[in-house]
Order: sequence, then C-alpha cells, then structure tokens
Amino acid sequence: MRQLLATAFLAASLAAAPVSAERRSDEHSYAEPDKVRIADIGLNLRIDFEQRVLRGRADLRLDWQDPKHRQLVLDTRDLNIERVLGKSGDGGWRRLDFELAEADPVFGSKLTIRMARQYELVRVRYRTSPEASGLQWLTPEMTAGKQHPFMFSQSQAIHARSWVPLQDTPSVRFTYSARISTPPQLMALMSADNDPNAARTGDYVFRMPQPIPSYLLAIAAGDLVFRPISARAGVWAEPVMVEAAADEFADTERMIQVAESLYGPYRWERYDLLILPPSFPFGGMENPRLSFITPTVIVGDRSLTGLIAHELAHSWSGNLVTNASWKDIWLNEGFTTYVENRIVEAVYGVERARMERVIRRTGLLAELQRLQPAQQLLVLAPMPGEDPDEALSAVPYAKGAWFLEFLEQRFGRELFDPFLRGWFDAHAFRSVTSDDFVAYLREHLIKKKPRAVTEAELQAWLHQPGVPESAPDTVSERFAAIDRARARWLEGRLAAREIATGDWSSLEWVHFLEGLPETLPANQLIELDEAFRFTNTANGEIAMRWYPLTVRSGYFEARPAIAAFLKKIGRRKLIMPIYEALAQSPEGLEFARQVFAEARPGYHPITTGAVEALFARAAQALSE
Repeated sequence: MRQLLATAFLAASLAAAPVSAERRSDEHSYAEPDKVRIADIGLNLRIDFEQRVLRGRADLRLDWQDPKHRQLVLDTRDLNIERVLGKSGDGGWRRLDFELAEADPVFGSKLTIRMARQYELVRVRYRTSPEASGLQWLTPEMTAGKQHPFMFSQSQAIHARSWVPLQDTPSVRFTYSARISTPPQLMALMSADNDPNAARTGDYVFRMPQPIPSYLLAIAAGDLVFRPISARAGVWAEPVMVEAAADEFADTERMIQVAESLYGPYRWERYDLLILPPSFPFGGMENPRLSFITPTVIVGDRSLTGLIAHELAHSWSGNLVTNASWKDIWLNEGFTTYVENRIVEAVYGVERARMERVIRRTGLLAELQRLQPAQQLLVLAPMPGEDPDEALSAVPYAKGAWFLEFLEQRFGRELFDPFLRGWFDAHAFRSVTSDDFVAYLREHLIKKKPRAVTEAELQAWLHQPGVPESAPDTVSERFAAIDRARARWLEGRLAAREIATGDWSSLEWVHFLEGLPETLPANQLIELDEAFRFTNTANGEIAMRWYPLTVRSGYFEARPAIAAFLKKIGRRKLIMPIYEALAQSPEGLEFARQVFAEARPGYHPITTGAVEALFARAAQALSE
C-alpha cells in the first residue's frame, strides 16, 4: 500500500520548503488574541424551542495582553446583539459602544467593542438566530421517543460563534460556567460537570474548570436519561435507546484504563456519552466530559466501537493538546486516530486493530485520487477565505496516524510510547503547531536514535503529497481470507450463499464490499442481495458502500430503500457517498434532489450545506 501520487518535480519542490516560522495565527477568526484573550465565560441562557433560539448573556472575563489596547474583537454569526456592558473590580456596569460588521458568508460578522479603559469583564446580551449553523432543533417527531423536542450544538470547526459571541479560534482556551433554562420536562447537558443524578427542574447549572477552546463548547437538551457504565463513565440517551447504548458501549471504562496506562491520567474527571438522534452530522464529537455520539454505531456486536475509542482518545490529543489553528488539524486527528488504534488493539486484539488500519488506509488512498496535491499535506498552508469544514479530508486522520505508526515502527514502542506520553504531559491544556511538534520530536525522540529516520523521510511525511515510500504495510489474515472468497465468487466458482459469513462483524462486511468492482451486473447484485439482504440494512457502514454500488450499476430495485435511508440518517459520512453517486447523472441528480427536499428538515445545517454544495457542483459538471 505504498503510493506516491505527485510528480517528482512537485515532490522535490515541497520537500525543500521550510516549515512556516509562524503558524499560530488563525485565518478563520477575527479575534486578536495577541492583544486580549478570553480567560473565562459565564453564560446565562434560556432555550426557547418555540422560537428556536437561545437568548440571554455571555460574561467574558478578559486577560489583556497589550496594556495599550482598548478594543475587544469577537467572532459572531447571525447573532442579534442587544447590549454590551463593561465592568472592572467592584465597580458598576457601563454601557460600551460596539459595531457589528457586515456578515461574511463563511466567517460571520466581526463584533468590535470599544472602551475607554481595559475592563476585566464584558457582558454581551444577545439572542441567536433560528438558522444558527451550530444548533439543530428537532421536533418531537424527529426524535427516537417522538414525545419531546430536542436541541443540540455542533461547534467544530467555527460554529461556536453562531450561539456564543467569543474568540472562535482553537488558539484561545477558557474555562466556563453556565446557567441554562429549559422547559421543565427536559434535561439539559453541556461539555461540563453534568450530574448523573440531576433532577429535571428546567434550571441547570454547569461548570467547566479545565480551559478548553471554543469548538469544544457544547450544549444539548431533550428527553434524556442516564445509565452508568462505571463510576466515572456512563450513557445519556433518550429512554427508548439508553439500554441498547449502554450495552453497546460497555467497554468504555476498559478503554479509559488502557489509554491511561499508555498516555497518563484522564484529566477530565468524568467521561460520559450522549447518544444523539440520527440527524447528528458526524460520527462523534469529542466534547470534553460528554462525547456526542451518533446512534448509527449501535449495531449490536460492538464492532463499531472504535468510534468511542476515537472520541475518548481526543481527551489527550485534541482536548488536552490542541491544534492552534485548523491548518494543523492533523495534530488533533492524526494523533487521535493513532491512539484510537492502540486502544482498540489492547481491548479487542491485534487482528481487529489491523483490520481497522486496512480500512482506514484503503479509504485514504481512494480519497487521495480526488484531492489536489496541496490538500494531501499534513502541514497545510494557510486557508484564507475557506471554510475549514469544507477543507477537511481523510488526510489529517489517516495519513497523520500512518505517520505516527511509521515513527513507532522505526523507534520501537519502548521509545515511542514514553515520547508520546511526554508530548501530552509537556503541552497539557495548551494549543500547539506543527513547528512545536517537530521541535519536540527532534529533541526528545530523534536524538535518542538519530539513524532511525532520515530528514528526507520526515519532510516527505509532513510536506509532500501522497503516501511516502517509507509507509509501513499492514496485513490482516481475516481480510485476506475474505479477498480469496470474493475473488472466487466474482469468478463464478462460489455462490454468495456459500461464503462463510457467520462470524463476520461490520469490519468484514465493509472490506468485502470495498473490494467489489465499481459496477456489477444485475444478476450478481440480485444474488448478493438475496444472500445477505444488503438493501434495507440497518448498518450505515454497509449502506454507504452498497447503495452507491447499486446506483452505479443501475440496480433501481434499491431506490426506495435509498430514499428511506437518506431521510432517516443525517450523518455526513454515511449519506454523502450516496448523494455523490446519484449526482453523476441527470436522472440520479433529480432523484437526489427530490429525496433531499423531504429529508432536509431533519438534517443539521452542516449537512444541508454539504449536500447543497454537492448539487451545485454536480449541476455545473453535467451542464458542461
């Protein structure tokens, strides 16, 4: 699986390029953290389900960096700013002048607050928009229980500014507290000190004592109950889902213990999981103390719990040590994907860890074929004007993890494991850059074994497109057996029903489907469907691979099931490949638009934007 996807000229030019001397500046934020930084936020918000808004105030405690500076610049998106006040010490509140700039379609509106002196505390009274990009409002009919409304946030990458006025950059960390009012029949939760024994009162108080970046600010409210997994871990979910979720994720405490043995103590006190409705746009979101989790990984055999290992791993890589800007996102996601695989290996065994690596790398190699060379780098160039959501790919996750696996192989775990733990300890609760990591790598690992890695290899991983020739291979014996069976079936030497699938987990099914040709004749699709019942599957990992195959092959019998799946699920990873396959033809695009029109009310704004952008690109391509 070694592949170099760039021309020799481009690779040579990128290898010679030095690392930027300054990567801390964040082109996705209006904030000026070199002048003043938010140290703490105090929220007092009411959740209004009827109007689909949050209204209240944010008290920002400031840490002034420049003694001569006299203004505070905040990020906002579609916020109605009603009043701004300032206060110092025991003095009274004073009204402050502010200006809300014209909205940028990507970054929102810069809020500039001017003051005659440096106030310690600034209070912003505001309300959100019903279309806030970081909030989703669900009617009772769109939830699992069908009885009560539901609201949840998704702040990464730059959506926190749509529900709190703040410095929306991962280079700024702050503590926070909150008082949240809801209808009394609902439970509110945040990325903070949620009480498993809290009673439903409609009035909830939270505190997050560890400093976090803005994208980890999170809130949810709905018909939620709690089930413990261990003394420090448990599941929050709607009543109809909570038992299945608690059973599926029963290994969570063991995962925490494994991660602690490798990378040091868990520093966030509790680790709970919030199971969201199917419209959640991502697999999981690593909000500290309360990971938000898609229900699509609850499949009954714990085969997709690598997602839990991933979100837990963020408690060290991402939440504890954070990329200072999104151009260094591999420092969050690559490290986390590597740690995830180490947890999976310890809990579920070496073979499962190998299978997950193979699937991850197969997906990366396929995606690299579609990405521009500049998008294939770990150390990305600045992205002015770009939405970091749209710039995200498998590269920071899979290539970043592959790089760390390369280092582990070259140095051995006896050196690499203490090195990685030292990285987390030395940079705990700090925001870092690729420059910081390279300097730490040279000082604390390469010096101990200077011949293990060449400078050319290091530059190839960080600054060249594609996958370097030095990338280590992984072989899965179980996948090799599946490859042989698939080949025999494709050659007509084995019937589908004769393939020994009795002990297959989701991982095996994924690998089987990924190895099929781009298209299949109708008789083979019918044979597969009759043997394995792929159409109407409840497993999203299977659906996202089977349905595009049926579209490309003209297997129209699957269309009703495709429509039902797209209307039920809002996780982008699972639905975008299906929409992409449909959008390749005029007829398919029309069908996709019809389905989307019905599905849209249940999609998160992030998902809606991604689908609409896909349709626009597809329509242009089809017209050319």
